[in-house]
Amino acid sequence: MVATFSAPFAPAEALLPAMRAQGYAVLLPDAVVALCGEPPGALDALKGSWDDLQPDEYLLDGGHYRKRRHACFVVDGGRIERAPHRAHWQSQDYNALHGGLRRWFEPIRDDVVASPAWSRLLLGLSAQCSQLRDAHPWYVEAHQFRIDTSDGIGRPTPEGAHRDGVDFVAVLVVDRVGIRGGETRVFESHGPNGQRFTLDQPWSLLLLDDARVIHESTPIQPLQPVGEGGHRDTLVLTWRAGAFQGDD
Repeated sequence: MVATFSAPFAPAEALLPAMRAQGYAVLLPDAVVALCGEPPGALDALKGSWDDLQPDEYLLDGGHYRKRRHACFVVDGGRIERAPHRAHWQSQDYNALHGGLRRWFEPIRDDVVASPAWSRLLLGLSAQCSQLRDAHPWYVEAHQFRIDTSDGIGRPTPEGAHRDGVDFVAVLVVDRVGIRGGETRVFESHGPNGQRFTLDQPWSLLLLDDARVIHESTPIQPLQPVGEGGHRDTLVLTWRAGAFQGDD
């Protein structure tokens, strides 16, 4: 038996106080859709696109367990502009494994970006970030991830506990199928405190102040024998003031 710890969920109205007090907040799916003005179940319209992600060819640990798509946006108030497709870049200060590489991933599909659910999610969460830190515009990167157990083990964060080099990070769990593990861990950047929990409800949210906390997710393993399949789908959104990483 592997112990699992319940997430410290907060109601929608407690997101901003939690972010200011501890640098992170965890919301149930109902709270996420309330913040974004979505009807219940609206985000499920996006789930099928995770079946069409493409292999990540940049994994330097030799694994083949990750698929993804990537897109960039400029969000200014109530306006979203999709930026021309670009490489994802982080410095080695923030990603010891893949830092310094310009990684070109397949773009998020146009029909996903055109979905009303996508726009409301992006605008709703951007509005929360703007209440925490005023920035006009926000430079937002979006990453669709599928971590699978085709290698027997899948690593959501092969770089280990890290910061992303941005202002805010949102991790939304989209689905968990036939796996165990994938525990979320959040630590103070400059302090002794930390918390561990498992996000297992589709569209539950972890929002992070990237300057104040470090985060990671533990490896996943299949519930069934290797070859039977299993995966963890997530959507990761990042907000950065001033420019995309690599442009400044």
